[in-house]
Amino acid sequence: MPVEADKSLNNSTLLPAGLRDQLPPFASHEATLIEDIINSCQSCGYERVKPPLVEFEDSLFFGPGETMMQSTFRLMDPISQRMLGFRSDLTVQVARIAASRLGHIPRPLRLCYAGEVLRVMPDDLSPERELVQVGAELIGEDNPLADIEVIFLAYDSLCKVGVERISVDITVPSLVPSLIETLGLDSSCSTQLRGALDRKDTSAVKEITGVNSKLFLELMSTAGEWESSLRKMKALKLPEAANSIVDRLDTVAMSIAAEDKNIKITLDPVERRGFEYYTGIGFSFFSNGVRGELGRGGRYSLNESSGASSCGFTLYMETLLRALPEPIRKHRLMVPCSVDREILIDLRTKGWSTVGLFREVSDLETEARRLNCSHILVNETPKKI
Repeated sequence: MPVEADKSLNNSTLLPAGLRDQLPPFASHEATLIEDIINSCQSCGYERVKPPLVEFEDSLFFGPGETMMQSTFRLMDPISQRMLGFRSDLTVQVARIAASRLGHIPRPLRLCYAGEVLRVMPDDLSPERELVQVGAELIGEDNPLADIEVIFLAYDSLCKVGVERISVDITVPSLVPSLIETLGLDSSCSTQLRGALDRKDTSAVKEITGVNSKLFLELMSTAGEWESSLRKMKALKLPEAANSIVDRLDTVAMSIAAEDKNIKITLDPVERRGFEYYTGIGFSFFSNGVRGELGRGGRYSLNESSGASSCGFTLYMETLLRALPEPIRKHRLMVPCSVDREILIDLRTKGWSTVGLFREVSDLETEARRLNCSHILVNETPKKI
């Protein structure tokens, strides 16, 4: 019979909202998937880094990290008496490492990473506040081929771990700011306009943009399947600076579609939600029937002073696990306490997970079932129960 949980522990084991324990076999399954993704990145020349969980907020909010201020837990360091922050996004830490500790390394620099992040509030699609991120960054190369490499690296990593029916939604967060500047719109309306575009609120867009509303409304209507979306965008009378952004988008989308017929590509030229620090193309991965993004990425600058353009992606393990079948438990083999160590080592080498007894039992099968074992060792041979 299973041991009942001690009801007196209910209050003492209660976790804060958005945090949870990862139990067997899911913890092991997640760890295996993470290593598979990291191996995919390393096989393409990306080297692993491991930033700290906590660091000074001055460095944590530098450059692209400025957009993460509202989502970051803070505390006082008792040693330095300076404010610290728990990381809420690994990308900004990798950007810091690339700009400082690895600033002398020749570009392009390829880095990958995995780890937990902690956020003050969950997002609209997920209740978790402690998240696991796995990703890669291509530092110091502003080229459509670099965008394509990063998108395919994320896509191939998802395919490797078994995700199916993958689509990628490509955005251009730099397009609307470019239009606002070129058309001479009041910069104070930028935040309002971006919010209205994200909500697809046509009435608000008309009110904010006035005589220029026709262009923005037409741009909103171009969202959709990549070929038709690009045809509509190219038919618009866009300023020259905006046309160069669309041309870059055209190159990337067309190359991805040509190289892999299985990936579905959609475009949304006005979407910005979640892409606040991106300066070029942005993208999100989805799987049909799975709630939430599998991952997100795009082009950004390390910091305003350096202007070093980079492109990367982050995969979200919580969503990725929802896109995969539940893990298959590894065969557990119960072995009597009298079995020699050499035999145990041989069994483990062959892939068995051995569960040793500490005393003799009258019924090995009953004990095996009690401890969730699938096999027992009889005369040095595994036997299914």
